[in-house]
Amino acid sequence: MKRYILTLLFVFGFTIAPRLCLAQAIGQNPIVLDTIYANDQKNVALFFPQPIRQGITGSDNFIFTYNREKEQYFGLLQAKPGKESNLLVINRNGSIFSYIVRYKQQLSRLNYFIPKTNSIGNEKPVSTDSVTIDKSKNLIKNRASYYQNFCSYLLDRKQRMGNLRKRNEGIVLSIENIVFDKEELYFVIHIKNTSTLDYDLNFLDLSIRTRQKGRKKSQQRIYQEPLFVYGRPTRIVAGETVIMVYVLQKFSLDNDRRIVVELNEKNGERTIELKVPYSYINNPN
Repeated sequence: MKRYILTLLFVFGFTIAPRLCLAQAIGQNPIVLDTIYANDQKNVALFFPQPIRQGITGSDNFIFTYNREKEQYFGLLQAKPGKESNLLVINRNGSIFSYIVRYKQQLSRLNYFIPKTNSIGNEKPVSTDSVTIDKSKNLIKNRASYYQNFCSYLLDRKQRMGNLRKRNEGIVLSIENIVFDKEELYFVIHIKNTSTLDYDLNFLDLSIRTRQKGRKKSQQRIYQEPLFVYGRPTRIVAGETVIMVYVLQKFSLDNDRRIVVELNEKNGERTIELKVPYSYINNPN
């Protein structure tokens, strides 16, 4: 009987041990990213197994364009001379693809057909928790967490899209970036206080201004309620610069409309109105 038990233990150890070692080896191996080459003379096309929902490059000398209005399966990559960077692409189903991108003057490949197996993971991890939860509250919490993380990412990226700024008595209001992601527009807003007095913020509102046609021209404002606000202060100390992000539901504008960003001082008169042309809204980053 003892010999029989020892034999079973030997067979069990012989069968399971290699699998444990293999699992440990797989867990320790880092993900090796493939490299895609591009230049500023040709378009390099990337075809994905699912429509592209979001594509981001880590450096401004690489540009990845895709249809943000109607999700499509392909995107185009171009590059200017400079240091290597990375490209992150998320498909409609949440699959994540990541590549190293480099500039190369002579290209030997212009089309990449990306298989599903190249995905490095999914932004929506599979949960095995069977506990019943309030789905609506959980969704709101997750959405707010996503907004916060993406806003933080935009501030770290430090990307600019144009010279949109207005000054009044030492207070400078500027729009540094407008980014489209999923179904939202992210407005990255800077306020710089170059005066010697602190600036107490009463409100900062975004609204759509439209001009009515006809003899009696009038202007109408439609206030845009933000879905999420990141980093809004109550006071801007003299000599300080603050950065905040307003998240709005995605929208587009006709050429007779524009966004107006209104900064209002509490118990003061340093009010600023910054007008953003429709082209910046319809062509975000």
